[in-house]
Amino acid sequence: MENAPLYDDVAKAPDGGGAYWLTCADAVRIRIGVWDKGAKGTVLLFPGRTEYIEKYGLAVGELQQRGYATMVVDWRGQGLADRLLEDPATGHVMHFTDYQHDVRAMVAAARDLGLPEPFYLLSHSMGGCIALRSLIEGINVKAAIFSAPMWGILLSAPMRPMARGLAWASNGLGLGHKYAPGTSADSYVVTAPYADNMLTTDAEMYAYMQDQARAHPQLSLGGPSMNWLFQALTETGDLQAMQMPDMPTVTYLGTNERIVDSIAVIKLMGQWSGGHLEMVDGAEHEVLMETPAIRKRAFDGAAELFNLHR
Repeated sequence: MENAPLYDDVAKAPDGGGAYWLTCADAVRIRIGVWDKGAKGTVLLFPGRTEYIEKYGLAVGELQQRGYATMVVDWRGQGLADRLLEDPATGHVMHFTDYQHDVRAMVAAARDLGLPEPFYLLSHSMGGCIALRSLIEGINVKAAIFSAPMWGILLSAPMRPMARGLAWASNGLGLGHKYAPGTSADSYVVTAPYADNMLTTDAEMYAYMQDQARAHPQLSLGGPSMNWLFQALTETGDLQAMQMPDMPTVTYLGTNERIVDSIAVIKLMGQWSGGHLEMVDGAEHEVLMETPAIRKRAFDGAAELFNLHR
């Protein structure tokens, strides 16, 4: 593993972290961030679409305070990982299962680096979709925490019945690389004001995200491609039809969720034997980056679950 950049100036993570390049089985290069202090085990942190390692610097600190080491990943197509299109601002993937190459490289690196075991999963949004597939395929972790998992995408009523067909047709016409309707190269956190944003009700956390994106614009990402949309709709549909894995889990979902499909999350959690759904009153999409009281509730809950399964 070769050293990779880590922007400590904006991450606000604990001292002692490092970043590395990993080459996946299909030759795509991704980046991982590692904080190895934590005698209780290691949390594999799966970010959402558009996100990057540095955005979780504060989360790493929360986990370290509770006794856990952390590894965070830049998924293919975002952060400093290889971008997959000529336009680097487009969020793109060929197949959603390609993200499992990133997961396997990440787990192998955690073992090569000798990170403390057992391993646990903490995932947000798109990372929750990737994490559920990883659990179904047998990733060796003891427990999992989900934050607003993308097990369905919230679409407007007129768009819902035609979205998958439109995305499929775009691919057939060679337009799979184009931005999904209503999106562009613009980064949401850079262009959207704090007032009525869909991510957090905490002004300081929103400023934290904006400061990162402005200081290091190469980390940011714009809208998804039509192919990403088609693949995401296909993957979430497939996952909804599968049996939930035998895994202790807690899912946090804000009552003001406006990005993922809350109905899909509630449905799947209702089918998850031993799984527990925590509705977080007033929270937006980023439960892990909400107000201090909500963040404490989420990280305390994660540590409580992990401590029970060691």
